[in-house]
Amino acid sequence: MSSPDLLPLDTPAASAALVALRDVHLTFGTTPVLRGIDLDVHRGQAVSIIGPSGSGKSTLLRCISGLLRPQRGSVTVDGIRVDQLTTEADTIALRKRIGFVFQQYNLFPHLSVLDNLTAAPVRVLGRTKQEAEADAHALLKKVGLADKAHAYPGQLSGGQQQRVAIARALAMRPELILFDEVTSALDPETVGEVLNVIGELVDDGLTCVLVTHEMAFARAISDAVVFTEHGVVVERGPAEQVFSSPVSARTRAFLSRALSGHTGTRPPAYAPWHAAFASAAFAV
Repeated sequence: MSSPDLLPLDTPAASAALVALRDVHLTFGTTPVLRGIDLDVHRGQAVSIIGPSGSGKSTLLRCISGLLRPQRGSVTVDGIRVDQLTTEADTIALRKRIGFVFQQYNLFPHLSVLDNLTAAPVRVLGRTKQEAEADAHALLKKVGLADKAHAYPGQLSGGQQQRVAIARALAMRPELILFDEVTSALDPETVGEVLNVIGELVDDGLTCVLVTHEMAFARAISDAVVFTEHGVVVERGPAEQVFSSPVSARTRAFLSRALSGHTGTRPPAYAPWHAAFASAAFAV
């Protein structure tokens, strides 16, 4: 992914990763939110960022996408220095490559599902309406909503709207997709349908960074897990290692509380992640 309009990364070691954050600091007013974050995400990886509320997880995603700019440190995406972009055109060029699925669905309520999916590819990427609609129908089939193309967001459940939001992000054919607590606003009965879609994307090899409170899901689908607290990375490593034998006492305490809700009852078995949810290996 290269563009003469964007600034190249000048550090070869960092360019090996699709996403690389180095010593990232960001403060809102007098409140430090990120305090020296380092993070690597390699192409094809699924990386989950976990941690208590207010630990800077969502802020990290916004720095990666260029929605926020750190006061110190570097943010790169496939060799592009995101923190050094200077024009709106450069920022838009970057965001064409990054899909972002938010907590709230942010669908256009006055547009049909099909129009929600085709608006950006036609207006931003210059695709023909026919091409965009063909892609949209294929994506709706992928997320299990082939029959909802002509429905409006208000006619869909929360889980269906979030799946449309995922399909809309995919319609831009991103190389990287960011998920920010995409199940937190959903009814528990609809969480599984969204998790299944994300799991299939991971299986397809799409590079994903997820901020999530769904611990069993993170354990099942992630190549790596990053635990943050108070704006710093406390622990990182392969998912199974972090969940089964975390090094930090703080990570152990967090996971113990986060997974305690699974004691006695388990979420429904959402294929293909049933093995993770049914596993007895939740103890930390």
